[in-house]
Amino acid sequence: MFLQLLPRAAPLPSPAAGSGRRRRFGVLLICCTSLFIVGLDVTVVNVALPAIGQDLHADVAGLQWTLGAYTVVMAGLLMLSGSTADRFGRRRTFVTGLGVFTAASLLCSVAPSVGLLVAFRALQAVGASMMNPVAMSIITNTFTDPRERAQAVGVWGAVFGVAMALGPIVGGALVASAGWRSIFWINLPLGLVAITLTLRFVPESRALRPRRFDPLGQVLVVLLLTSVTYGIIEVPRRGWSSAGSLATFAASVAGLLALVAYETRRDEPLLDPRFFRSVPFAASIAISVAAFAAFGGFLFLNTLYLQEVRGLSPLHAGLATVPMAAMTVVASTLSGRMVGRRGPRLPLLVAGAGSMAACALLAGVDAGTPFARLLAAYVVFGIGFGFVNAPITTAAVSGMPRAQAGVAAAVATTSRQFGQTLGVAVVGAIVASGAGGSVHAGLAPASLPAWWTLTGCGAVVLVLGHVATTRRAGASARRTAAALNPEAIAH
Repeated sequence: MFLQLLPRAAPLPSPAAGSGRRRRFGVLLICCTSLFIVGLDVTVVNVALPAIGQDLHADVAGLQWTLGAYTVVMAGLLMLSGSTADRFGRRRTFVTGLGVFTAASLLCSVAPSVGLLVAFRALQAVGASMMNPVAMSIITNTFTDPRERAQAVGVWGAVFGVAMALGPIVGGALVASAGWRSIFWINLPLGLVAITLTLRFVPESRALRPRRFDPLGQVLVVLLLTSVTYGIIEVPRRGWSSAGSLATFAASVAGLLALVAYETRRDEPLLDPRFFRSVPFAASIAISVAAFAAFGGFLFLNTLYLQEVRGLSPLHAGLATVPMAAMTVVASTLSGRMVGRRGPRLPLLVAGAGSMAACALLAGVDAGTPFARLLAAYVVFGIGFGFVNAPITTAAVSGMPRAQAGVAAAVATTSRQFGQTLGVAVVGAIVASGAGGSVHAGLAPASLPAWWTLTGCGAVVLVLGHVATTRRAGASARRTAAALNPEAIAH
């Protein structure tokens, strides 16, 4: 096993013991670097979709799976990776993930067909699933002071938002200068540097009482997420009433019911149902799904619109989204500080309002839409998306004992990845149905209901952002924290 070949760290009384502020923030920087790689890869592919479609002769469904294979596999394995890290060592699991991700990136860059590209993207996701939640767990166990940890989590959320917003810009520049395969090359040096720094500076840590593995629960999670995504993507081709579609959605329902029934009877479930007794935690999961569905759908539709309807090159399409990326950077920084000082309510309300307004602005766009309207939508959406990451990340880990930090962080990250997968699948299905499965024909009118659907996602963020920050919600979080960790509440 690769995990067993990695060097063991000397036993430490605490992950952060003997290390000063500078060392702790060095660990944070390393973890954020890995997060930046994963977040960038989620969105850098978006701007390359038209080029991939032309080179590999892919239809809308093929382009959806190029994105969906990565996010759905990652979402399906995140909780397993989190519990694996808690048991075998967080640093070992983290480095293993970096290695798999880097190798799979090389394979993606040489894929000769869309089928193999999808397969290699799925392998990339296996590595990525070991990086995001495990890095969050490392941060949680390194920053033991509650205030310092809140600031670190805020930085973490900001980096994730910045990486995902910069993806279209970086992707556009690479596709224009070196072709779509170059978008995977950038992962190679970054991955190798991250592995070296992790082995050199990040201390090993693991849970004192790791939870037992739950293979059946893991299989049911993968079945649920994959069947939902597959069903939505394939609906335009098969039809809602076809036997294949009905069977797929029936499998989704069966997977959900079986997962709930099975997990509630286990002493140590893959996903502890008690987590959801905390209103802020449960709301943060739902907000994550809605916010990242809006984000994934926004990027997918906007990329196709700019290149297929407006006729922009990949580089110009990426540059057009610079205002969105810039505002995400600014808003993410402000959001992290605001959460640490005043709580998550205002950032969540701004996030929901921004997402709603931006998607509504793009409803009905066509080839003649003034570019000023597009830029306004990008600025507003960047503000909204930038404000959402820090508060949902903080709420997700708030009150959770450090022994279950990997699992708690994995649940939060799963909701983000599944939300993005769902957003791409839903808007892609809407557009494919309206445009007859073609990326080119009738894209603008076919996207109108998709933009209104994404506007509804913003409304969900706005409403739940208020619900999650009431006094009653705060009381439920304290009760949940006491039940999960009666001897010493982590936060």
